[in-house]
Amino acid sequence: MAQEPALAQEMEVYRNNVSEWRDHEGQYVIIKGEKIYGFFSNYDDALKYGYDVIGLEPFLVKQINTIESMHYISRFFDPCPISLSQ
Repeated sequence: MAQEPALAQEMEVYRNNVSEWRDHEGQYVIIKGEKIYGFFSNYDDALKYGYDVIGLEPFLVKQINTIESMHYISRFFDPCPISLSQ
């Protein structure tokens, strides 16, 4: 049986709820398992709170972006035309 990727459950909770968090756009959310611990204005505060409350167990700190940007990178491109000879 394949092992589930780290924080997969937390990412699923994020994906299932992010559309409802428009008022928190740009803030950071802490999720552990299915529990949402809160929203924070910056990453450092969220991380500190997570360690203070959850401890050293894995938890997710993610910036809320109701519209996620995608970056498309193709492996099919022409090499840069540079000359290696001097």
